[in-house]
Amino acid sequence: MNAGRSTTEEIHVSGNKLLATIKDIVRAGNVRRVVIRNAEGRTVLDVPLNAGIVGAALLPFWAAVGGVAALAARFTIVVERTDTALTPHDAL
Repeated sequence: MNAGRSTTEEIHVSGNKLLATIKDIVRAGNVRRVVIRNAEGRTVLDVPLNAGIVGAALLPFWAAVGGVAALAARFTIVVERTDTALTPHDAL
């Protein structure tokens, strides 16, 4: 069985592309957590996302991301994804 493995990736974006990039990431699926850091590396927003969250439940999240985008010119988005691929050992 897959024991909750996850992968992380970092994406560097400018403030005006932050919201669009986050929307694309969430639409792609498998997202467990999104962390937004400013140019100095300080965490500005850290949001866990459940697989079942859709639609109106995300409205406060989008508002927070929009507000953060106005704060600085450069951001790093750290995306933690659930690794859904099974290894041969997991299939046993």
